[in-house]
Amino acid sequence: MTAVDGVVRQLRGIVVTVRPPVFVLLAFYAELGLAQAGKPNAYVLLAKILAATAAFLVFSVACNDLADEAIDRVNLSGDPRRPLVSGAVSRARLLATGWVAAGAALLISVLIGWPALVITAVGLAVSGAYSVRPVRIAQRGVLAPLLLPACYVAVPYLLGITAVRRAPTGTDLALLGGLYLGFIGRILLKDFRDVRGDAMFGKRTFLVRHGRRWTCVFSACCWAAGTSVMLAAMPDGSRAEHVARYTIGACAVFAVLFIAGLAAHENPRRDEALISAVAILGRAMILILIIHLSAVDLGLTPFIEFAFLNLLGALALSQATSVARHGPRLRLLPVPIEQVDEQHSLAS
Repeated sequence: MTAVDGVVRQLRGIVVTVRPPVFVLLAFYAELGLAQAGKPNAYVLLAKILAATAAFLVFSVACNDLADEAIDRVNLSGDPRRPLVSGAVSRARLLATGWVAAGAALLISVLIGWPALVITAVGLAVSGAYSVRPVRIAQRGVLAPLLLPACYVAVPYLLGITAVRRAPTGTDLALLGGLYLGFIGRILLKDFRDVRGDAMFGKRTFLVRHGRRWTCVFSACCWAAGTSVMLAAMPDGSRAEHVARYTIGACAVFAVLFIAGLAAHENPRRDEALISAVAILGRAMILILIIHLSAVDLGLTPFIEFAFLNLLGALALSQATSVARHGPRLRLLPVPIEQVDEQHSLAS
């Protein structure tokens, strides 16, 4: 390998640290915050918020990957999306990247305003405490899936809100609560992929402690509660408003059905397909809400908004159903979930 190849490999590993799918979700939260505050087309503000969010995410991922290196070598050996495990970056380089990203997040947030600086600083502290010893919240059972979503949802969303107005309103916080509950439902499902290494190294996730069935029950309850709170935070209005409600509700219903299927099956490929389908529906729900809140500023007539929301909802449900049936194109390594259920039964 030449020196140039080595540099390119290191840069590629750093780019992967951004976790593009996760960044897209956080970008949705940031744009939703701006839309909720009445400025969905404030693109300069959005660029600053996305830059701060990306830096925050790189710091969070670096902390997590450094802390979970041994676990990831079991769960995700050779996965190019884990640059430390795949050898794309060294521990020293990833550590340096994390500290630089933290500094960049704070500096960029200063350009947004002092509330953004406070939000970013708290988010960095919580995210670091999630992964890094001696606090290491990731190993503290049910506390982990309750705290990490608060960080990943609140930071970009509140950056969007406070970039427009100094403090969030009650409606803003109600919507944040719905998003938070929905994200808990999503992050609980992530543990199905990582369960083998988590159990082996004593990481007491909700899935390791309580097994498949109760994890799915808790996830479905979070989805239902989060969607209910989101819909309650939406004011009654036009015909398009009702379409947005029904479409978001339909996505949530299908997500709960897929989670119910996840509880009934113990096949790793099937798990992957159903969890991917649920993720599609989650992103679609947020996108539908963004479009609805942005319709006036984007110049969409009620008819165009009505048609577009229907089309988007139909496409999301169609894609999610297809993925649930056939699986995603990019497949992960299979995980023997049965080991967790055996361990749980023995622990009981």
